[in-house]
Amino acid sequence: MKAAVWHGVKDIRIEEVELREIRDREVKVKVAWAGICGSDLHEYLEGPVFINTDNPDPISGEIAPVTLGHEFAGVIEEVGSNVTKYKVGDHVAINPTVTYGILEEEVDRYAGSSFVGLNGNGGFTKFALVPESNIHLLGENMTLQDGALVEPMAVAVQAILDAGVELGDSVAIFGAGPIGLLTLIAAKAAGASKIFVADLADFRLEKAKELGATHVINSGDADPVQVIREVCSNGVDVAFEVAGVAPTFKQAIDATKARGNMMVVSIFARPIEWNPIQLTNSGVNLMTTICYSPKTFQKTIDAMNAGQLKPQGIVTSQIVLEDIVEKGFEALTNDKTQAKILVELSGER
Repeated sequence: MKAAVWHGVKDIRIEEVELREIRDREVKVKVAWAGICGSDLHEYLEGPVFINTDNPDPISGEIAPVTLGHEFAGVIEEVGSNVTKYKVGDHVAINPTVTYGILEEEVDRYAGSSFVGLNGNGGFTKFALVPESNIHLLGENMTLQDGALVEPMAVAVQAILDAGVELGDSVAIFGAGPIGLLTLIAAKAAGASKIFVADLADFRLEKAKELGATHVINSGDADPVQVIREVCSNGVDVAFEVAGVAPTFKQAIDATKARGNMMVVSIFARPIEWNPIQLTNSGVNLMTTICYSPKTFQKTIDAMNAGQLKPQGIVTSQIVLEDIVEKGFEALTNDKTQAKILVELSGER
């Protein structure tokens, strides 16, 4: 079967791969749709970031080259002999985060984790093998395309929950890429009253306005911290850094009120230079988050099924697997009118 396989920086190949035998507690999923994630883009442009190239991953046992794709949904084709919760024909979304299972659910991801589609073969192909514990049924109101958006939506939901956004809070989001836009959607659903979004791309800022931002700021035209503090003189209750660069990291702290929370959501592929005295002098709480707990993943599905979260508006293109490099990774690199690109595999809806 054809797959998009990562071999190195700027080296993703569409090639034939063999699917190994299904294990007792695994599910074989016929992939319908898969999204290209910012983490995938990091691997394409400057990896390896998460991908194992020197030694096999301690959880998955796999090593590069690896089939990418961790935002995906599909239909169960086969179940392992010990699988009891799911059956052939179920429509499912995949939680790609595989943990050791040694800590309580809410923090187990911090004890070490592996990702289907980064540390092991993923969903940019016809069939994927996934542990039963990482399968979630889609709601009856959800399509398989919706299912491919659950994973990135869950990242944003976890960030909102971890940052403690409450009804009526003011929020600033630095970076209007896919996760930034999804953080906006989640903040709005949580009841934020003022939502500032800062970015350099006018198209993405227009998209942020469509999705519910109350204020958008082109950081090339105006100082976002100054604009935010003209409206919220003490700073916002919570700021989110979703760009992954030093200037927005520092701006997000400066835009936050004393004892407010600045949450780092982005993946920094390279170190930045920063002086912690900025926190000492501001009284801002610096927080971080990564992926989500299984409970948050399920809550995200439930909220999408109920219409409380509507991430569909971030999708800007749908492509086929053969075009994933040129119309996927290269488009996301060079075309700022792109946000979330979905890859059609079986195409079933």
